[in-house]
Amino acid sequence: MPIRSIDPFFRRAFIVTAIVCSLYILYLLTPVIIPFFSAFVLAYLVNPLVTRLSRYMRRWIAIIVVYLAITIGVLVFLWWLVPTVWVQLQALWEYLPRAVSWYNNTAREWVEGKSGNRLHLPLLESHVLSETMVQYLGTNYDVQDAQSLMRKVLTSGLTLVNNAGMIVLLPILTFYFLFNWDKRLQQWKMSLPKQYANKILEITKDCDKALMSFVKGQLLVMILLGIIYAVQLELIGLDLGLTIGMIAGIASFVPYLGFGIGFIAAIVAGIFQFGADWVYLGLIIGAFMVGQAIEGYILQPLLLGDKIGLSPLWVIFSVLAGAALLGFVGMLIALPVSAVLNVLFKHAYAAYMKSDLYKGKRQLKLFD
Repeated sequence: MPIRSIDPFFRRAFIVTAIVCSLYILYLLTPVIIPFFSAFVLAYLVNPLVTRLSRYMRRWIAIIVVYLAITIGVLVFLWWLVPTVWVQLQALWEYLPRAVSWYNNTAREWVEGKSGNRLHLPLLESHVLSETMVQYLGTNYDVQDAQSLMRKVLTSGLTLVNNAGMIVLLPILTFYFLFNWDKRLQQWKMSLPKQYANKILEITKDCDKALMSFVKGQLLVMILLGIIYAVQLELIGLDLGLTIGMIAGIASFVPYLGFGIGFIAAIVAGIFQFGADWVYLGLIIGAFMVGQAIEGYILQPLLLGDKIGLSPLWVIFSVLAGAALLGFVGMLIALPVSAVLNVLFKHAYAAYMKSDLYKGKRQLKLFD
């Protein structure tokens, strides 16, 4: 029986059921889809470099060269980073007694004095913190006996093995995406409807330019902003300045997140190290104000500018909307998705300006 001869209600019910089943299957396959999607994103980011190198050598050799360059770069970075972070973590560990002492002798007395001794805060001691941590672990993780502890260790071990397998699988999948990238793109181009192929390719190229401009510009902003924060905090004399500056720079991938995390961490570290010294606290606040001004008025306009075409209002709205819809992941993808939507909106607006509806040659009848 031809599909068109079926009752419209049953045809629509069949289509809706098929869509729901497909979405449910995709949901079940999420653990499998995530590494493939991650590999596709990595391949998309690395492909321009591989394409340039493939002009002088075979493509598979170019991919291996890029892999080796990335691996060497990561190892050199870790060789510098690990000892530095270790020293910073040791300094952080030494701040714990200072923090307890500052709370007991300064903050606690100040609060009680301002409240007229009506508000009494408890004293903190190191063994109390240890007992609180043990109690928290026992309450939340229920490790009451050796059997439950062993079960949780094995479960964590299996999870670690699965994650390690995904990490090993990721570069392999990325390699295959990169190796057949041009051939796959050509197949997609050939499958486009002839009537709309040129327009689809034009929109796709504009989206690609917006995404690559965003990625390159944002990476430079992260690196330079991390250097600016770290240098300023080190010059102030903050022992954890390098670590806080690097974290603030990396977290600036999400707008205003790096500033917020770095500012709070630097203020807390400054209070523990310098006490309630308003000169040092003012210098820390000034350092982050300078960093924020440089980011907003120099780095963002020069390195990103109008390439993604988003105003500050839309940037804030995009980040908040992404956080509301998908949490932290939504914050990460908010700006790239907004850049693509902005390109689509520009093309839709240009089509509307050329349409008969805008020119008044055709009326839009909504209530007939």
